[in-house]
Amino acid sequence: MNTAVAVSAALLSALAFGVASVLQQQAAREAPAWEALRLRLVLHLARRPKWLAGMGLTIVSYALLGLALAHGPLVLVQPLAATDLVFALPLLARRRGLPLTRWEVTGIACTAGGVAAFLTVLPPSPAGSQVPAGYAWLPVLAAVGGAVAVLAPIGRRSRTTARTALYATCAALLFALLDSLTKSAAGRFRADGLGALAYWEPYALLVVGVTALVFSQSAYQAGSLAISLPVIDTLEPIGAVLIGIAVFGEQLASSTWALAVQALGAATAVVGIVLLDRSSLARV
Repeated sequence: MNTAVAVSAALLSALAFGVASVLQQQAAREAPAWEALRLRLVLHLARRPKWLAGMGLTIVSYALLGLALAHGPLVLVQPLAATDLVFALPLLARRRGLPLTRWEVTGIACTAGGVAAFLTVLPPSPAGSQVPAGYAWLPVLAAVGGAVAVLAPIGRRSRTTARTALYATCAALLFALLDSLTKSAAGRFRADGLGALAYWEPYALLVVGVTALVFSQSAYQAGSLAISLPVIDTLEPIGAVLIGIAVFGEQLASSTWALAVQALGAATAVVGIVLLDRSSLARV
């Protein structure tokens, strides 16, 4: 485990994903509504240069996230990866020649400060937990698969705001699963090299990754980024941390005061994320 590599890679991943989300949402909003939840939506978007640029950044972000997870636990990496717009918004503001508003600065401070507080009291994770046994995944796969199977049909029948939120919830759950599978696969490759291809995780990554992509683009296509991004940016790290605890044996703080600090930090970060995701810079 190399904390410096994990932290640096996670922060760079957050930067890449924040800009990618803005580019992809701008392109997805122009796609026909009937293509939602279809692979055809992705094929349609693949003809748009702006979406392809966002997709390229998404791939870079995912590669950096994989590097971070190969060297650090989910409970460390995912809160850092959720700070995407902390980096993206100042860059967008500079590009457009606009100053950051008071609420945007407050959102940046809350997000960065909350994540810092959460991580300050984080205990070391146990060694040797990067590749959990296959049976440990069954409850997680059932929970995520069941939630998506229930929420997706409801979303198709809902109005714009609810549909966007439900698709984003499905995307967030799948991204959390993808993050944890990435960590497991990275552990396989570090231990076995190309022998990791004999295990199920690399192939599950492809299936979950494509499904998560379809749901995220459907959420971007259905409505405002101010609805979808707060859902994804909050539920994905929460889900990934919970999977890290359940499957990888990672730990949150053990003492009452430290748990209180983590709870306050997490709540502050969520407030900051919502403020940042509602910025006009992320929606135009």
